[in-house]
Amino acid sequence: MTEGSAGTGGAPVPAAVMAVSAWILVVLSVVAFVRADPGIDSNQLFFLVDVVGAAVYGTVAGVVLARRVHPVPIIMGLTAIGVGVAALSYSYSQLAVVRPGLPWVDVLSPLQNTAWIPGTLSLFLIVPWLIRDHPLGVGAKLGVLAGIAATSWYFWSRTFTGIPAVWVIVPVLVVGSAAAADCGWRWRHGPPDERVGLGWMCLGTALMTAAYIPLALPASLPGLWVLNPLVHLAVQAFYPVAILVCILRQRMWGLNLAVSRATVAGTLTVLLLVLYVVVATAVTALLPEGDSVGAQVVAAGVVAVAVQPVRLWLQRRVHRLVYGEGEDPARAVRTLGRQFGSAETPEQLLEGLAAGVGVALRLESVSVRRTSGVAAVWGSATGHAESVELVHRGAALGTMVVTAPPGESLGARTRRSLTELSAVVTAGLVVLQSAENLQEARRRLASVRLEERQMIRRELHDGLGPSLAGIRLGLQGARNLLGSDPVAAAELIDALQEQLDHQVEGVRQLSRSMFPPVLDELGLVPALHELAANQSRSGFQLRVQADPPPRLGAEISAAAYGIVVEAVTNARRHSGADGCRVDATFAPEMLTVVIHDDGCGFDPAGGGGVGTRSMRERAHELGGTLHIESARPTGTVVTARLPLTAS
Repeated sequence: MTEGSAGTGGAPVPAAVMAVSAWILVVLSVVAFVRADPGIDSNQLFFLVDVVGAAVYGTVAGVVLARRVHPVPIIMGLTAIGVGVAALSYSYSQLAVVRPGLPWVDVLSPLQNTAWIPGTLSLFLIVPWLIRDHPLGVGAKLGVLAGIAATSWYFWSRTFTGIPAVWVIVPVLVVGSAAAADCGWRWRHGPPDERVGLGWMCLGTALMTAAYIPLALPASLPGLWVLNPLVHLAVQAFYPVAILVCILRQRMWGLNLAVSRATVAGTLTVLLLVLYVVVATAVTALLPEGDSVGAQVVAAGVVAVAVQPVRLWLQRRVHRLVYGEGEDPARAVRTLGRQFGSAETPEQLLEGLAAGVGVALRLESVSVRRTSGVAAVWGSATGHAESVELVHRGAALGTMVVTAPPGESLGARTRRSLTELSAVVTAGLVVLQSAENLQEARRRLASVRLEERQMIRRELHDGLGPSLAGIRLGLQGARNLLGSDPVAAAELIDALQEQLDHQVEGVRQLSRSMFPPVLDELGLVPALHELAANQSRSGFQLRVQADPPPRLGAEISAAAYGIVVEAVTNARRHSGADGCRVDATFAPEMLTVVIHDDGCGFDPAGGGGVGTRSMRERAHELGGTLHIESARPTGTVVTARLPLTAS
């Protein structure tokens, strides 16, 4: 059990005295019982009820009272001591039968029938009215008074009168039912922050009340001597858990304690094992005795085998109650896997996975976080947070942060399940990031297309358009000169013809620079050599060094060629050099293209233009990188690395 921030006003010393006293009574009772070694009957089963009650209520009362003084833990502590005294009284009187002459037998023996009454009845007749985090109203005060009256009536009438059992029990049943009904009403209609755990309290109070019904039945009914104590044993093991759940889940009275799930599961498992042994033993005792020891052993084995499936079923239910579906990670993974088929968007997928983890592991909240912020949230966190790193292919994508419900702390088993389920959440985060990357790639592609269109528009508007307009005016002038000066008209037409040829070549160069036919027909290296030849004709020397390439996809070839064209164009326009060099190297998984000029370089602080952005976009679209180095006056080096797997 761990503590977040302890409540104020606790009484550690009295709490320790109360808890230790209860356990001392348990130990003394068990030692005396073992030494007495009595036969099996209903009294011994009730003795087991008292021993379990003293141990459980004493522990719970000590934990709560150490942190807050309140009537509820005080009543629970007095109950533990009362049932402990009753258990010691019974075992001591049984020991006196086999060892006559023990002192104080006459004083202790009557307590086995009376010491347990005040505390045990107060648990379900008074405590339910006190389980709240605000002052008692009129109804609750009347309930407390009715509980005190019913407890006093039961103690007095059962101890000092011979009133029929039914009249002794009826007031207890009435007040207990009213207390259960009050818990149920507050669970359904009370303030939302005070409803947590009241369903358990309602069920526990109802079961405690119902456990007293058999006491009003005739003792001659067959099997009643076994049924009655077994019902009390099961209820007494459950009821303190219900009280503790209510207190801790609501963080009532300023308490902020957390009980490990492993502790809860282990405690319930031990109780189930004890109940299994008791039931098997009791049922065996009810069977008719055989003629031989072998027959009795066979009968006991048959009973044990018959009861075992019920115990295993209850064990699975306990684990499901404590750990949720996470107690079976494979089932939880299948449940989360269905989210991949039902979610309409990646965001809904991740939110569904977060909710699935929260429900499967019975958590208070789940949030999936990454460097850019929170990607998905389920629940509202109020307790201590624990995180699991989400890793994909060795890279950390983010973290999954979870909190346990109030009053609980995650054990090793839940953390292990959380780690296993995190793989599914990681897959959902990968889907979300892939969708975002795809959306970003589409945006960048649209931006690149827009820039290319703007470049084509600029070439047409600033180059081809004015040139054609000039040619048109020249043709009009030649037409005007045909009649008066045919020689001048012919010379003008020749000049216009030369200008037109120049523009036709410019259009061809623009087309080739975007995607030359040789790139599609022969591949990247021939296209680079053709680019070098074209540049050389215009006075710019381009030297190409390329290894014999493997078969490349059209996407990689086009991206590499586009990067080279942009880099060569920048070098020709801005470097001041008379040429540059292109090196293309092919590795098994990577194409590396390096464009290097010996010009004046550029200032990196000045940023890049459209061409630079276009080169980066081409590389990033294929999952590659682009690096530009510039240091005046050593020139500029553009290095593009493109993964071949992208093709």
